Amino acid sequence: MYEHERTHTEALMGGCSPLAMIVVDPFADQLLAANPAAREMLNMHETLPLQAPFSHRLSASLSLWVSFTDEALVQKMAWSDDLVMLDMLRQPYRVEVYAQRIDDSGQLLLTLIDRHKAEQRRAKAELGRQHRQGEVGWQRVEQVFERIEKQNQLILSAAGEGIYGLDAEGKTTFVNPAAERILGWSTEDMVGHDAHLMFHHTHADGSHFPVQQCPIHASFSDGQVHHVDNEVFWHKNGEAIPVEYTSTPIFEMGRLVGAVVLFRDIRERKRAEQQLRDALAEVESLKQRLELENEYLQEEIKAELNHRDIVGNSPAVAKLIQQIELVAPTSANVLISGESGTGKELIARAIHAGSTRSDRPLIRVNCAAIPRDLFESEFFGHVKGAFTGAVQDRTGRFELAHGGTLFLDEVGEIPLELQSKLLRVLQDQQFERVGDNRTREVDVRVIAATNRELRDMIDEGHFREDLYFRLNVFPIDSIPLRKRIEDVPLLARHFLQRACLKFNKPGVRIPPAQLEILQHYPWPGNIRELENIIERQVIVTQDRRLMFDDLLLGETPRSIGAAKPINASAEQSEATLLTEHALSQRQRESTIAALEQAGGKVSGAGGAAELLGIKPTTLASRLIKWGIDTREFRKRAPH
Repeated sequence: MYEHERTHTEALMGGCSPLAMIVVDPFADQLLAANPAAREMLNMHETLPLQAPFSHRLSASLSLWVSFTDEALVQKMAWSDDLVMLDMLRQPYRVEVYAQRIDDSGQLLLTLIDRHKAEQRRAKAELGRQHRQGEVGWQRVEQVFERIEKQNQLILSAAGEGIYGLDAEGKTTFVNPAAERILGWSTEDMVGHDAHLMFHHTHADGSHFPVQQCPIHASFSDGQVHHVDNEVFWHKNGEAIPVEYTSTPIFEMGRLVGAVVLFRDIRERKRAEQQLRDALAEVESLKQRLELENEYLQEEIKAELNHRDIVGNSPAVAKLIQQIELVAPTSANVLISGESGTGKELIARAIHAGSTRSDRPLIRVNCAAIPRDLFESEFFGHVKGAFTGAVQDRTGRFELAHGGTLFLDEVGEIPLELQSKLLRVLQDQQFERVGDNRTREVDVRVIAATNRELRDMIDEGHFREDLYFRLNVFPIDSIPLRKRIEDVPLLARHFLQRACLKFNKPGVRIPPAQLEILQHYPWPGNIRELENIIERQVIVTQDRRLMFDDLLLGETPRSIGAAKPINASAEQSEATLLTEHALSQRQRESTIAALEQAGGKVSGAGGAAELLGIKPTTLASRLIKWGIDTREFRKRAPH
């Protein structure tokens, strides 16, 4: 007996048998070997032995398998036709199994026969015998399907899946009630008509579905079972119904006579899959948003943009702090106006820190630094493919600031065509990403800042008046440093302390006489200029004392007088000497002349600042000092 078993095992390992044969260890619950016929039958490509338990291949027949293996181990062989095996794609096979114990190892050699194919072979052989004996003749194809329908009437009526039959020409032969319900066509509508032309004629995208490419019709020619899990059938009312289906060929006396199609409506599954995709997309969006927030906050920390406190004890600062304390706890929009370098962003951060939104981020947008064609994407985000270069979805600044505060710095630089969309978000708290039709809701408080005269821009048609009023709910003026000159010593010491830490130069001080010099300087660049000068002097100082003796000398405007030639006479030198008052008067006259020539334009090409050779901020501070209104010169400008 042992030699006989060893012969079977060697034949199995050599792949000689046309029957499907496997070796199983029932105690370890492992499939140890399989010949080529078994591998093909079980659709197996993995290396043996399999890691997964062999019992996973037994579907609901596990209890039968236990009793069957007990019998085989005790009796040394056993037979069963009750087992159902699953291939590697989880497709079931009803099988006949012959088991033989291999020596004393406890392993079993199993021979598997597909019962469906065996029954087909037996039926074909029986028909052949009957035909040879002259007892039967060829039956009409219609009678074959009638017999199928009659024999399975209860099953067809009870099945939840749609089932219909086709002859070899593609005409419908029978339809079960579930198919009628899913497709909307009655049995009378379908029987005798081409099923493909009736409800399988078009792909889901609306393109034509040639019958030559239809897997159902392929069953008529290749005799194979075809399973498709993502196509559509068309309802009688024109609705596309997502389906999965299996087309099984029907043989009669060895001849292909048609197919039976079993299909399932998978709309609910599709909806569930879409909901899952949407949920995953939402999770990914939240992940990206958190990453962007973290990246933004890290940039803020590295840039050291957030001063801890507003430094100063002047009446102007006291008034500013009072305004901040009044508006911070509310949800009102705030418009901060003032010259460059006066700390408008610091005011915005103080308002945010004192609000109920302080646990959410303050998102800053420098409107002057955004390219004109990217404003909308920067503000509202975009979806993948919205424009060239949009390779993935992007979260906009409004969405990033949800629940927090959005700080629009240099708000006067926002293009006019975008201001209406910005107004809508402020009014409705709703927006759409670029390229998307989904409306999103946000809860954002807006703080805007500008160093421009928005009223003048409204008169010139460059800024919307309704947007101005929406932003200017609570106006705050950022006071220039020259109007709070008493705060200069306090600010200077504050910036000195920061600079010493930043550049690792401890012990640097400012002598009292040098503080007086700082208080006599008009500070056209405001607080930012003071901070820069302090840092520069900390870097260059050699004796740990900061000196500002040259600061006032740098105020002499380059536009007053021409450079004196080397060989100029003493008389010419005396002619250019001016008292401090005369020098100031000459500056004022020269400035008025430049404004008249520029038509009241202060900055930019052809502006008064360019004509005088000074910075626009320096010119702006002088105009305020002298009480000069540039609008008067615009009225005089020639048309």
